[in-house]
Amino acid sequence: MKSSRIKALVTITVAVIYLLNPGWGVFELIPDNIPFFGNLDEGAATMLLIWGIKTLKNNSQKLGK
Repeated sequence: MKSSRIKALVTITVAVIYLLNPGWGVFELIPDNIPFFGNLDEGAATMLLIWGIKTLKNNSQKLGK
């Protein structure tokens, strides 16, 4: 249970840093100027952020029971 919480916190941290990147290409996996594919990496980072938040929420609910 503790390892999943650590994974969730690391995932949330990496996703937030990636999403807050100003888009200068420093941490850009797929350049945004590529049509149709440019925003896939931001979408993946958003999905990882949501997964991390859900995982933390589920872990905290399990601890509360």
